[in-house]
Amino acid sequence: MRSPVCPPKPSPGDRIAVLSPSSGLPGLFPLPYELGLERLRTEYGLEPVEYPTTRKMGSTPGERAADLHAAFADPDIKAVIASIGGDDQITVLPHLDREVFRANPKPFFGMSDNTNLLAFLRTCGIVGYHGGSVMCELGRPGAMHPQTAESLRAALFTSGPYELRPAERWRDVDRDWADPATFDAEPETRPGSGWTWVNPDRVVEGRTWGGCLEILGRLLMADREVAHDLSVYYGGVLLLETSEDMPSATEVHATIRNMGERGLLQRFSALLMGRAKTWSLERRNSPEEGARYASEQREAVLRAMRTYAPDATVVFDVDFGHTDPQLVIPYGGIVRVDGPARRITVMY
Repeated sequence: MRSPVCPPKPSPGDRIAVLSPSSGLPGLFPLPYELGLERLRTEYGLEPVEYPTTRKMGSTPGERAADLHAAFADPDIKAVIASIGGDDQITVLPHLDREVFRANPKPFFGMSDNTNLLAFLRTCGIVGYHGGSVMCELGRPGAMHPQTAESLRAALFTSGPYELRPAERWRDVDRDWADPATFDAEPETRPGSGWTWVNPDRVVEGRTWGGCLEILGRLLMADREVAHDLSVYYGGVLLLETSEDMPSATEVHATIRNMGERGLLQRFSALLMGRAKTWSLERRNSPEEGARYASEQREAVLRAMRTYAPDATVVFDVDFGHTDPQLVIPYGGIVRVDGPARRITVMY
């Protein structure tokens, strides 16, 4: 596995592919999708280009792979962004030709089920970007969260250090995308409480790997996109976050424990744990129930880390993944975790 490198960045005015490598939800929920496309044009100056499966529900893994090949091979496309996640992107991976991506490296933005592609690109030697989907972040009702908008802009167009900051206000309660009234105003937010640091006595600087915990569990079970030579992760920064599926603390502990049993957890010098998603349309927790869920998840993570990587620096409630605002994290890129200064800096 080669050390990942950052592909060339787009510039305002460039064409950017908008794909659905997981689910064609733009076809079911056009309101956030169209809003996201409009913001790509007006706020970022990019021209979105759709592909055959972008709005198609039920497309085959081979069809979605063909769209990825076409977007990466087209010299006029300067970056690729996912419309949204899903749950079966792992079935697309066997259809992908690594040489197409290695010969045409481009920035890829996505999260959730797109953890599959981010891990795939990392093994191809390409730095990707965890965050920035069209429907969730660009299509946010009312306006993009300022921290999300600033982070995405920096990741898209600039190269160099970018310091992440804890959210002053955040939310994880969603509203119905099928209801036009959802988009009349910004969602309600709550005051931020900062990040929680464990073992903050050192400075760690390393390359990232990880993503959505549920997807990582599937990759580990299928033995895909995880290096057999675990030394490639040595001294790195592990990224973990959970989705609106809201896995139990028992499930979270089991997945991280099994990473430890594989010898993977011990290779990383730091863990950034995204703020837990504590509410979904199917499980509408009260604030108290949500706080209890997040607390139980934190304890489950710590229990596994104390067993397998007790000296690692851990930062909880970092603003990435299934949360709002959502900070973009380079995947396979460099992150500096400065415990004594309580600062996290990424290299875009």
